[in-house]
Amino acid sequence: MTTRIDYGTVAPGAIKGMLATNGYHDQSTVEQKLRRFVELRASQINGCGYCIWLHARQLRQLGETENRIESTADWRSADCFGEPERAALNWAETVTRITDGVPSDDAYKQLQQHFSEIQIVDLTSIIANMNALNRMAISFLHEAPVGAGRG
Repeated sequence: MTTRIDYGTVAPGAIKGMLATNGYHDQSTVEQKLRRFVELRASQINGCGYCIWLHARQLRQLGETENRIESTADWRSADCFGEPERAALNWAETVTRITDGVPSDDAYKQLQQHFSEIQIVDLTSIIANMNALNRMAISFLHEAPVGAGRG
């Protein structure tokens, strides 16, 4: 594929809002490990190699195990996630695949069992912002650093 521009350098204002939203998420009501798991799952669905690498790295820095990181893509059959995490990962899939239809009442009710209203809004904002960032990175072929491995 053709090398694309560095969008952050060419038009820094274009992603300024998304990055500001990330700043909000750093202090939001959603625990940071859970945030990174839903960001990882959205990135896996969207096929954003850079973001998959980044969020796996962030999870490692937060002390997360390789087993749970590697199980994220197949979280439904993994026994290492608790019910709140499952509800959040299901919501991440539903919101990321919004073209499949409106999120179900069941998916929303699962969230309500584990999260407050503000946490649900924050979680949805995290997922929506991640989808936007994925689309920027994918569109401009932003890749993980060469030789980054599991970094």
